[in-house]
Amino acid sequence: MITSVIASIHGVPAAEWEHLARPAGLYLSHRWLAGEEADPTATAAYALVRDRNGDLLAAAPLYLVREEPNDAYQPGTVLPAHLRPRVIAGARRGYHNTPLTAPGLEPRQRDDCLALLRDAARDFAGRHDTTHWWPYLTAPATTRLAHLYPEHPLHLEDDALIPLPGAGMDDYIASLPSRRRVGIRRERRAFTAAALDVRRQTLEDCFGAAGVLLAGHQQDHGHDLDGTDAMTALLKRQAAAMGTEARVVAAYDGQRMIGFCLYYHYGATTWIRAVATDPRHPAPHLYFNLMYYLPVEDAYAHGTAALHAGMTTIEAKRRRGATISGLYALVDG
Repeated sequence: MITSVIASIHGVPAAEWEHLARPAGLYLSHRWLAGEEADPTATAAYALVRDRNGDLLAAAPLYLVREEPNDAYQPGTVLPAHLRPRVIAGARRGYHNTPLTAPGLEPRQRDDCLALLRDAARDFAGRHDTTHWWPYLTAPATTRLAHLYPEHPLHLEDDALIPLPGAGMDDYIASLPSRRRVGIRRERRAFTAAALDVRRQTLEDCFGAAGVLLAGHQQDHGHDLDGTDAMTALLKRQAAAMGTEARVVAAYDGQRMIGFCLYYHYGATTWIRAVATDPRHPAPHLYFNLMYYLPVEDAYAHGTAALHAGMTTIEAKRRRGATISGLYALVDG
């Protein structure tokens, strides 16, 4: 097997990369990573493992981080004091990470590929006088990688995935306990009765209004640096990178957006990226409908089989049918 490190995701044909990334998730997709290369706070590289025929067997993005605006990705916030890596291996955003390996590899071959990815990340970090870490690894990825690292895995957060059985919203609701079925139907009826204007659009059509709401949401949660200009610029870059794949369902009171959910259909999953509402314009169960029920409807229409609801408010997600699994960090000490 042959290992290389290249400077841009555009050095790998999208179809070749997607063969590995499609089962792994949105935040390791070719298009998402291409958009992340424009982020000036880090320098991206990509570790590749190929066989002697040139076929891509394994891959991982690598990021030399110069400035980390997200507290949850700052080593000083989430890692023990003696660990301060400046290189991230795998996905840098989205709180969902795994090394990429080709489907169908034999276990021994897969393990060899993972060791080569580890070595490539170690060498890349060493050239910059630092070490590397894998943040927010899924539980299966942690199991596959843990024996390659001296430090024990660190549990960072829990992750929620809502299965979507059957063919439509009625099947999803029917899969839940009776008390939850009653509650969800009540929340949907009350929201519908409010007679808001619900619009489905691309992020490009509404990133300005969404940026205002997202900045307010971030500041309400203590992220004082995430002002309107920063959040609007972030969404504008994402809209440019992801195009029509960046889908928004939003609620309007007249011409004023009072809440939105940004999500993506990728692989077999619909991925919730951001949700925000305006507390000055309350509506019955606005957040629950934007976070869960309206994206679930669109997920069924698109044919995906699960809704990735992510971290935080885990019990609320569990009550809506989510299965919960851990997210971990592995650090090269």
